[in-house]
Amino acid sequence: MRTAGLPMNDVWAHRVLRERGVETYRLEGVTAQLGVMVESLDLKHRGKEENYRPYLHITGELRSVTPPKTLPFGISQLTYSPGQGEKVDAFYEFDDQQLVVLAGKGYFTSRFAVPEQVTGIEWELSATADMLVLAPSGAQTEDDTPVVFTQIHGIGGLEIDRESSGYDLAGYFTDHSGDGVPQVEAVVDERRLKAHSDAIDSLFTDDELGLDSESRHIVAAPVSQAAPVVDGMSARLQQIEAEIAAEQEQYRTERASTEGTTENLYRERVAAPLHRAEEQKAPLAPPAPDREARADLHRDSDLELEEQETRRREAKPVASLDERKRQVAQRASDLELGDDGEQSLGS
Repeated sequence: MRTAGLPMNDVWAHRVLRERGVETYRLEGVTAQLGVMVESLDLKHRGKEENYRPYLHITGELRSVTPPKTLPFGISQLTYSPGQGEKVDAFYEFDDQQLVVLAGKGYFTSRFAVPEQVTGIEWELSATADMLVLAPSGAQTEDDTPVVFTQIHGIGGLEIDRESSGYDLAGYFTDHSGDGVPQVEAVVDERRLKAHSDAIDSLFTDDELGLDSESRHIVAAPVSQAAPVVDGMSARLQQIEAEIAAEQEQYRTERASTEGTTENLYRERVAAPLHRAEEQKAPLAPPAPDREARADLHRDSDLELEEQETRRREAKPVASLDERKRQVAQRASDLELGDDGEQSLGS
């Protein structure tokens, strides 16, 4: 008998576990076959530490769960309607033999792609599940059916390979080994051809070599298409830089208008007074000299006065010998008159 399944995270599953006196059957760690409707298949690669090993990422929806043996009350399979099943993510690992097959089918060429015929169909994958079976209530009738809740272990990251799944996916890839040179070799050949064509003048013309205009166009096409791509990237980078600068300016403006922020305090207490001072254009008074500066000014003034006195003395003419004798005689007569005056005053 097949019946509709419910996920274990359903609210009714928790109520059933809390109820007492309800007949339930619980199975844990049961190996079951999952029916998964595959929606997409992507070729991915591991990291550098694993030498970029390829693998397949499979996404789909759970459609059925088939236990290894019949469950209580004759349940042989659980089914899920489209849109009601859980999402499934599986990761398919290639073994070394399969990698050799993929390389032989042109894995390193530009046309290599995942097969499309394996999507949109139901796959059977092996997984471990827990099940909770709720028996019908009361007397069983034809309309009474049990309710089964399921929980799939690791449904968001199933690790599968050829042995566990039974699918040899390497055989579904199309053989592109005869489609031309690999993509890497084509790029190298193109660069080598461009380098030689730019550096060496050929001894023969294109007409002499038998090259038509179509072949020249094919060779020159990748070079001509590179310039628009570079220009587009430069324009996009400039646009991104402008957007980032605008966002930063808007953030600073919002911070300056928000009360309590550092930008707001700077604008209100520092920038605003500076702007008002500039608008008023008030002359600023010169700073007062400190003690050492004033002492230096006094010393400079004294030195300047001494220099002026020295220059004045040097500029005065030197008196002759006769003139100096006359001045001495005059000074002596003045002293004698002074002594006579003191004696007359004393008598």
